Amino acid sequence: MQKKTICPYDCPTSCGLVVETDGEKIISVKGDKSHPATQGLICRKMRNYEESVHSKDRILTPLKRIGKKGQGEFKKITWEEALTEITDKWKEIIKEEGASAILPVYYSGVMSVIHRNCGDAFFNKMGACSLVKTLCSSAKGAGYKSVMGSTGALDPRELKDSDYYIVWGSNMKATRIQALPDIINARKLGKKVVLIETYSKPMEKYCDQVILIKPGTDGALALSMMNVMVEENLQDEQFLLERAEGYKEFKEILKQYTPDWAESITGISKDIIINLAREYASVKAPAIILGSGNSRYTNGGMTVRLITILSIFTGAIKYPGGGLCGTSPTSSSYIDKDIIARPDFRTNEARMVNINQVSSALVDEKNPIKSVYVYASNPVASISNQNKMIRGLKRDDLFTVVHERFMTDTAKYADIVLPATFSVEQDDVYTSYGYCTVATAKKVIEPQAQCKSNWETFSLLAKYMGYKDEYFYKTEREIFYELIQKSLDNIKDLDEEQKDILINGGTVSTPFENRIDIKTKSGKIQIVNDEMEERIPRYTQNIGQEYPLNLVAVPSCETLNSIFLEKNKVIEKRGKIKVKINRKDAAERNIQDGDEVICFNNLGEVRFIAEVTDTVAQNTVIAEGVYNMDFAINGKLVNALHDDRLSDIGEATTLNSNTVEIKRV
Repeated sequence: MQKKTICPYDCPTSCGLVVETDGEKIISVKGDKSHPATQGLICRKMRNYEESVHSKDRILTPLKRIGKKGQGEFKKITWEEALTEITDKWKEIIKEEGASAILPVYYSGVMSVIHRNCGDAFFNKMGACSLVKTLCSSAKGAGYKSVMGSTGALDPRELKDSDYYIVWGSNMKATRIQALPDIINARKLGKKVVLIETYSKPMEKYCDQVILIKPGTDGALALSMMNVMVEENLQDEQFLLERAEGYKEFKEILKQYTPDWAESITGISKDIIINLAREYASVKAPAIILGSGNSRYTNGGMTVRLITILSIFTGAIKYPGGGLCGTSPTSSSYIDKDIIARPDFRTNEARMVNINQVSSALVDEKNPIKSVYVYASNPVASISNQNKMIRGLKRDDLFTVVHERFMTDTAKYADIVLPATFSVEQDDVYTSYGYCTVATAKKVIEPQAQCKSNWETFSLLAKYMGYKDEYFYKTEREIFYELIQKSLDNIKDLDEEQKDILINGGTVSTPFENRIDIKTKSGKIQIVNDEMEERIPRYTQNIGQEYPLNLVAVPSCETLNSIFLEKNKVIEKRGKIKVKINRKDAAERNIQDGDEVICFNNLGEVRFIAEVTDTVAQNTVIAEGVYNMDFAINGKLVNALHDDRLSDIGEATTLNSNTVEIKRV
């Protein structure tokens, strides 16, 4: 029989899936053609989802560490033994150190409403640390919001109406595959597609022009394009005067950001900049498809702020398909996540720990963390400063619990490992962060062996902690229906058929945004924003370590963050960890394609296999995708070279701000 479900992973789409099942096992997975956004198109990572669900390597029972931390040696125990040991230890820590010595660590292993947020209710009740979840693209969101408030951006389905495209730092093949056909069709219709990237190989065949840019200088390019428009009177002056705050003031500062100036900053010739600005301004409804990588710098928020202003500078948002695509496309929050997260449970002032700085929190001797609970995350592989992270996890006085499906690099450091479910083994509600859709999915099969969902696990932990709140005694299905029923009233214009879809499992579209209805306090676009520390947008320099090569992490089509590393065939085909380097930079260092090399900075050193290519900007090295330590050469992953400093606004990761030197082994 066939059942519908939703992809739970960290991608803008929340794809619809159709699962073939015999009631006990998943037999196959394909795209749901009735899904309003994906229409059956899914990435290859999910096409064999059943292999992961029924993998022989899956953790199926609770485990207790018997070897040294990091060796991955465990014995099987019962759930009762695990729950008793965990909660007894937590009660002891709370009595001696206070609940703020307990830290939950989670992120995008599941991106749904119930199972991503139910842990917040438990740790709010406990009074534990509160995690600031800004690992991915919060600088991007903050930069956009500083200009447009809560106004939604383009839904990718609106790109068919665009008449010119700038794909700016977005590997759509890996992160926006459903929107890629629109780009392909646009070129067939004679519409131009321009790629601005530090690493062009994945996307260059889909584009008419490739512009390689020095990492962290995208804001300079945006400023110089607007300089050209003002000098040649190509901006929509009337629109900007009427609908934007601070345009005249901003126009004055643009005079200094000439194409000659930008050439020295970005590495892009002034002639290319001038032609790009003219082309962009010559069409009615150009679209900028903005990725997240160019926000992961110390100047990431300002960069997105400038690109957002560029996207409205010609009045493009007045027309269908014009404007920015890549941030939230809706200003409406249809699902009340507080029903799940329960901020009202907290009675103390939370100790805040930014997820990008978990490694620092784990080695903080003045205010030590005594226990960490990891779920839907693999911080050893995905959070900055791996060496510091491992040092913290190795502490004898740190009690670590990991709720996982496979023995990840992080799980190997756990004292207790709990077996987790897959999305097809649980009920949930999904809000897409890239499309105007809301979806629900019911359990397709029962959890394998002794695996338990986040909801069930936190409910059990609450009972063992002695919490009596009714919330923790509800079943997963009960909270599923409660969330839907209480949220349906927030979704305007839903007909009865759409309501039935959400109650029974499926996806519905919500209205596209009216981008002329600017949702800021003043109702105007905030080119100058008096509430910002930097009220007038300007070029700010990216700050890295004192090394000559920019290190940029880019997504892979084979994996998603550290997910899918259990797929041995895919991972073995990818081989040992690689770094891509520009041909000229390689020649200067006598590096040949296939050489083993060392990348190093003040944080550490990582060995890679070099891939020499012309598709990387000069003075740049590219690390594609996340690996596990089994495929590392010296036992270190690229995040060993990432500092845990935060972005200018949004408190986001700055993993692309790091610099390195590279040499042959």
